[in-house]
Amino acid sequence: MISAQNEEIRDVIIVGSGPAGYTAAIYTARANLNPLVIAGSVTAGGELMNTTDVENFPGFPEGIMGPDLMDNMQKQAERFGAEILFDDVTEMNLEGEIKTLSLADGTVYRARSIIVSTGSAYRELGLEDEKRLSGHGVSWCATCDGFFFREQTIAVIGGGDSAMEEALFLTKFAAKVIVVHRRNELRASKIMADRALAHEKIEFIWDSEVIGINGADKVDGLVVKNRNSGEETTVNVTGIFVAIGNDPRVDLVKDQLELTAEGTIAVDGRTSKTSLPGVFAAGDVIDSTYRQAITAAGSGCAAAQDVEHYLANVSETLATA
Repeated sequence: MISAQNEEIRDVIIVGSGPAGYTAAIYTARANLNPLVIAGSVTAGGELMNTTDVENFPGFPEGIMGPDLMDNMQKQAERFGAEILFDDVTEMNLEGEIKTLSLADGTVYRARSIIVSTGSAYRELGLEDEKRLSGHGVSWCATCDGFFFREQTIAVIGGGDSAMEEALFLTKFAAKVIVVHRRNELRASKIMADRALAHEKIEFIWDSEVIGINGADKVDGLVVKNRNSGEETTVNVTGIFVAIGNDPRVDLVKDQLELTAEGTIAVDGRTSKTSLPGVFAAGDVIDSTYRQAITAAGSGCAAAQDVEHYLANVSETLATA
């Protein structure tokens, strides 16, 4: 493919959308930095595009649909002059004063600063009906969706700390929480495992994996297979929370930026500054703990302000050189 280099050198390019990317776009656009947001061809809007009701984002007392929230953020960024491009970055060169990004169509863009807000992806079970019933009983976020399962029987898939946190949180709403785990003991830390094992609302199905999800329009059960006996059992649940981990989307930068032990992009303290000057990161790609829309948005705000200060210092240095 023949590359076509865009001659303009942008002040800032934001790679990725979602709450972090769009918030960074709003702030940088209002600062007259004319940001370009490369939102992705398929992943634009991030994980909230797969979420139905969002009831914990401030400012929406009646809740808002995930795609509607992302559409509102996009329009707000565009209102202030942000340019949104629904394409994919295939390569980035982040070294040096001017950074370059190549798109899938071969176009090359250049910028003085980059904000990486590529988010993370929840690990999936890989079952045929998992995506079809996403938002209709299948979820990857108890904090987001637990409220909708009051007095119901629901399942949590996984055995690590995240799974136990999800299970314990869901006991606030559910009548019963059934944990399905592939092994005969939990991988979670002792304190989290003890809490879950002692909770009267939590039951366990050991040595088993989920091989099917039942339901026409919404979840009404799951099929588990015992890994020792091969026996298959149908478990009646109305909700399934998959908690087998998530992976930060760092493929584009893992060989250029310093990463944490959790695989997220390492930043300096509470800032968005990465290991390379002029490169900033925000949202779930730097967050292995909270991973909420509101924390991602706040992170995008911080990244935008860090970019403003960086570009101001670069201009001041050039002016006095």
